[in-house]
Amino acid sequence: MGPKAKKSGSKKKKVTKAERLKLLQEEEERRLKEEEEARLKYEKEEMERLEIQRIEKEKWNRLEAKDLERRNEELEELYLLERCFPEAEKLKQETRMLSQWKHYIQCDGSPDPAIAQEMNTFISLWKEKTNETFEEVIEKSKVVLNLIEKLKFILLETPPCDLQDKNIIQYQESILQLQELLHLKFNVATEILLRQASTLADLDSGNMEKVIKDENVTLYVWANLKKNPRHRSVRFSETQIGFEIPRILATSDIAVRLLHTHYDHVSALHPVSTPSKEHASSVTELVKDDVENVEKAICKEVEEESKQQEKQSHLIQEEKLKVEEEQDDTEVKMSSAEEESEAIKCELEMKVLSETVSAAQLLLVENSSEKPDFFENDMVDLFQFTTLGGVYHLDILELPPQCKPVKGWMIVEILKEGLQKYTYPPETTEDFETENAFPPIEVTLEVHENVIFFENPMVVRWDAEGKHWRTDGISNVSYKPNERLVTFSLDTFGPVTLIQDAHINMPYQSWELRPLDVNKVLLTVTTVFTEIQIQIKENLCMLSSVKLKDKKHISLLEGTWMTPIPFIIALKEAGLNIFPTRYSHFYVVINNKVPLVEVKAYRQMALLSSTFAFGWSKWNLLCNSTKVVFKVREHLPEECTENPNWALLMFSGDRAQRLKIKEESEAFSEALKEETEFHSTLYHMVRDFASKEAMEKVRSSNCQFVNSVCHMLLSTRLLSYS
Repeated sequence: MGPKAKKSGSKKKKVTKAERLKLLQEEEERRLKEEEEARLKYEKEEMERLEIQRIEKEKWNRLEAKDLERRNEELEELYLLERCFPEAEKLKQETRMLSQWKHYIQCDGSPDPAIAQEMNTFISLWKEKTNETFEEVIEKSKVVLNLIEKLKFILLETPPCDLQDKNIIQYQESILQLQELLHLKFNVATEILLRQASTLADLDSGNMEKVIKDENVTLYVWANLKKNPRHRSVRFSETQIGFEIPRILATSDIAVRLLHTHYDHVSALHPVSTPSKEHASSVTELVKDDVENVEKAICKEVEEESKQQEKQSHLIQEEKLKVEEEQDDTEVKMSSAEEESEAIKCELEMKVLSETVSAAQLLLVENSSEKPDFFENDMVDLFQFTTLGGVYHLDILELPPQCKPVKGWMIVEILKEGLQKYTYPPETTEDFETENAFPPIEVTLEVHENVIFFENPMVVRWDAEGKHWRTDGISNVSYKPNERLVTFSLDTFGPVTLIQDAHINMPYQSWELRPLDVNKVLLTVTTVFTEIQIQIKENLCMLSSVKLKDKKHISLLEGTWMTPIPFIIALKEAGLNIFPTRYSHFYVVINNKVPLVEVKAYRQMALLSSTFAFGWSKWNLLCNSTKVVFKVREHLPEECTENPNWALLMFSGDRAQRLKIKEESEAFSEALKEETEFHSTLYHMVRDFASKEAMEKVRSSNCQFVNSVCHMLLSTRLLSYS
């Protein structure tokens, strides 16, 4: 029984060859059917996708065609709106002429800095003046510093096309002559002061100490009259400022001077940026030719018309009344032709000015293709670093012969060679016992109150031979930020300054441009260290606030309105540098955009700034260099600004479009927002979603205000440096 059952069981499991083939066949059929279904599904989906793509392409083409169709009309409208730039430049020119005239009629004895002859006379007359005290030189220095400032502003504010090479050389020579003469006068005044050292000696120490403070200069002088070897620590008028001097100086006939000029007349002048002469002249000549041709054509037309009138009047001389009527008519036609001629001439002048302004604006955003010359290890690259807080002129001076009272007279021996510097360490040290007789001198200086250092300042010294700043010869630097004191050891005395990385606040983390009132905006730039807020109105700018790590910093500049160029210089000098130069891209990783696209974007943003707020977008990094992306929204004063409804715009210089993505989206896409179109300008783009009142405000914006906003955008280069 057992074995039989087993047999039948094994029979049951056995599958015949035919059955196996049938199973394989069914499987194959099922696979083919599934493949066919998948193929059909794919084909259907592909057809649907291609259809959607075709519809999208058609829609895109229709929008492109529509954009192309109205491009000329939109660009013409933009050209009329952008007349505000040459108009603002014309106002600047008139202001410059007016200030020259005011200076002329004032007759206050100060020279016109632009006239070389007047400057030379001023310099010669001051050279001849002798025996001026330090206080008198300080008073005169106010006039001199004002002249230097005026000359620097002429070089910076005159459109590059209007600057001639000979004028640039003349102004820079005047600046250098004034700087050198001012420093020479301070030396002579120091010598006069030191001759009286014995009469000004301190009763306790027996040495002389003098501090003279002014808004531009601070003088600290100590004269070693007692030569006490134990008196090694010199501290000025109960401050920490001073020196630790070695024994050799404590026993010598010397004076130690610290002259802190709150300005830097030591560093070389920066070259003036001018456009390539060919480019500038070709642009101007092209438009000037237009002017001349039109003027000739108009003159010819007027002449022919007057000849025609004369012929007619001769033909009908008998009818006197008719003749009189004809003459009247001639006069009307003549005057209308002259008016027309004047209008066309004026229009072409504006065209020339417009080209000049555009060339100057483009120059502000162009990057240099060549890095500045190679610098040695210890040399300071002033394109990478900036001097802050002025220059500390540290000198060890030989004490001049002292005044002596003789029979009611003060007699003094005046040395022909004037004030002499004491060489430390001496050139020959053989006469001295030990090598350590000339250790480095420890110096403690105070940082200027109006300067912000975001990191510990670096101390550098001036190399008079090589004409540059150096980092060697300085050791043991320490900085106390709360007391604003820098202490360091110096191998040999000379001019010293503090430097900071010029690009410490670049690239910026974000920015926003927001309307405050009619023709008034607030520009906020946020960097790693600070948040800077700048107000702009008419042709003026003002530092509104500076925040340092959530703390408000009080700056002397706050609340002071200035024109853009002096304002930018003042901010840089205070350590608040958010103004890249044409070399900055060599020192900062930037999101470099095509210069022309950048200029067009800033011009049009400025035009709209009285009513629209603009802001930084992370997508600006992800679109290519020929396009810029930023946020925009109409600014309504009464609205709640906690969750503002921003639109994302992409602009390529000749096309603006609204993007479908939001700032919070996961990936970048150039897809258009539904129900929106392309436009050739930002003005026409925002008009699609803006209120009528907003656009009216834009059209009535003040030309100087628009120009100032544009200048600030061009100077900060927010779209490339964020």
